[in-house]
Amino acid sequence: MNKPTQTAANSEPMEKPVDVLLQLPEVCRQAGFGKTAIYRMMKEGTFPEPIKIGPASRWSQIEVQAWIEKQKAARRAA
Repeated sequence: MNKPTQTAANSEPMEKPVDVLLQLPEVCRQAGFGKTAIYRMMKEGTFPEPIKIGPASRWSQIEVQAWIEKQKAARRAA
């Protein structure tokens, strides 16, 4: 028998989402901008900074998704 899926209505705490580190092409795809625009927004302080792993740059998927949600909320507020 299958166990019921945990929902937000349950009193048990929800699990923290797993973060994934994204490469620039995936960041561009999710955000809908090219790399030049991504780096320009980073310089302006309006886009999440990457995590440096040696010579590589990776972005937190949670931070990128939070940025997208913020853009959507700003659109609704306008």
